[in-house]
Amino acid sequence: MTQVEESVEVAVPVRAAYDQWTQFADFPRFMDGVERVEQIDATHTYWVTNISGVKREFAAEITEQIPDERIAWRSRSGPDQGGVVTFHRLDDTHTKVMLQLDHDPEGMVENVGDKLGFVTRKVRGDLERFREFIETRDGNATGAWRGEV
Repeated sequence: MTQVEESVEVAVPVRAAYDQWTQFADFPRFMDGVERVEQIDATHTYWVTNISGVKREFAAEITEQIPDERIAWRSRSGPDQGGVVTFHRLDDTHTKVMLQLDHDPEGMVENVGDKLGFVTRKVRGDLERFREFIETRDGNATGAWRGEV
């Protein structure tokens, strides 16, 4: 099992960052290689990914969810993975989003990619795209995240 830990600071309140992260259907808008995420019910999602030509479909379960603080999950089918995202209030308009991902690479290509740091770079890029996505949303641009509207 390999562990990746990355974080990003976003210029939105913790509530906005948490609320956006729980909109799983939006993940393809900022997560490279995620084609679709369907929320089945309050604790179950179904993912379709295509990363470097390797297509995967899997079910995941939210194992812990504390509003404005953390979301933990574990795959229930497909690749063995799990993780936690935590949200840390820096001030009224800034949040640190931390992601810890545990995954078990499958096959030679994924193991080589893992050794070369592919997953770490992918997670870092996804978090940067999340920052860009949430900071440029219409609500943020008009000041709604800061309660100015």
